Amino acid sequence: MGLLDRFRKSENRNLENPNAPVSSADFLQIMGWGDFEASSGVNVNVDTALGVPAIWSAVNFLSGTIASLPLNVYQKTESGREKYEGRISGILHDVVNDGMSSFEWRKYIFEQVLTGGRSVTYIERNGKGEVVNLYPIDPTDVRVELIGGRKTYRLETTVYEARDVIDIPFMLKANQVDVRGPIATNKDAIGMAIAASRYGSKAFQSGGIPPVVLQGPFQSGAAAQRASEDVANTTAKLAREGRPVMALPLGHEMKQIGFNPEQMQLLELQRFSIEQIARIYSLPPVFLQDLTHGTFSNVEQQDLHFVKHTIRRWIEQTEAELNLKLFGRTANLYVEFNVDGLLRGDIKSRMEAHATSIQNAIRTPNEVRDIENMPPMDNGDDLMIQGATVPIGTQGQVVLQSEENNGDQNV
Repeated sequence: MGLLDRFRKSENRNLENPNAPVSSADFLQIMGWGDFEASSGVNVNVDTALGVPAIWSAVNFLSGTIASLPLNVYQKTESGREKYEGRISGILHDVVNDGMSSFEWRKYIFEQVLTGGRSVTYIERNGKGEVVNLYPIDPTDVRVELIGGRKTYRLETTVYEARDVIDIPFMLKANQVDVRGPIATNKDAIGMAIAASRYGSKAFQSGGIPPVVLQGPFQSGAAAQRASEDVANTTAKLAREGRPVMALPLGHEMKQIGFNPEQMQLLELQRFSIEQIARIYSLPPVFLQDLTHGTFSNVEQQDLHFVKHTIRRWIEQTEAELNLKLFGRTANLYVEFNVDGLLRGDIKSRMEAHATSIQNAIRTPNEVRDIENMPPMDNGDDLMIQGATVPIGTQGQVVLQSEENNGDQNV
């Protein structure tokens, strides 16, 4: 069986695990990808949760942002570090296998983490132990087990050691094997958002008419049933035709039951659901397109919060896992995301940062040009620093000294 075929989803899986057989009704719930009934009575799973716009936005925004960051490999040197240009650098930066780019791979694995709670990637090595390909695996096909105190990954009847698998969990349970997925753990908050959306849709489907009770001089239960069906059909017809008036027989009356959307504060509930989902993913609400409380100043601060407290957490976790699994404990190679990539669309801030780094001897002009994908220039490898800051009262002396130095150079 070829390597790609080995990781293609099989219809007849047998994980051979007596603790969680594939025939068990709660198998996917154990794995974190099954259906969970929320307190609102709504079945919550990955697919239904992604039908909530805030969940959809959060997952796509986070996974896409992390995938867009430059991922480079560096080698430790006596003078600091330098970019490593070996095979592994091209795999992580460009193409992880013959059919998947690095961007696509990183976006996929974080989509799995932010929904079911875990992503799993198999590391293919050649006879020399060098990494040649990375293959993401459907997490629902994998069973994580502890054998002899060591974590292993079972795919069908094959068991892989931890060193051969890149495993990124959202949150581990106490047994350090199973995961807590954000959707399964927060099923009630997400179920409330789903229920509110469905209720609003049904309200518009019925022309905005809330549930009512029909009262009248019915002679039998069958007559009451027929009257109820006639009213329901008439209401639906009026909604389709956009007519606001319905006639009732003499002696009949309709009374509202339950609450209408305004009384239920449906709009406020949906806005609150956005805030709840933002808390689940540690996202400022502005990144879910909720500017209810947004101002010029606090939006900028929330942007900083996103980088410092949300993105950094995922970057650190991913870098640590990649370094351990790809290079081992003692290697002098390591990977690093370049967070400066977030400024790629903000040329003003990017140029100001470059100017500051050059003027304060942090980077050379050629280092900045390399970041901007520009060719090096002559005399651009020297560190520079501003020399115009002088003590008060000595400005003329500095100018005179400068002119004398220029004169000596001309001679």
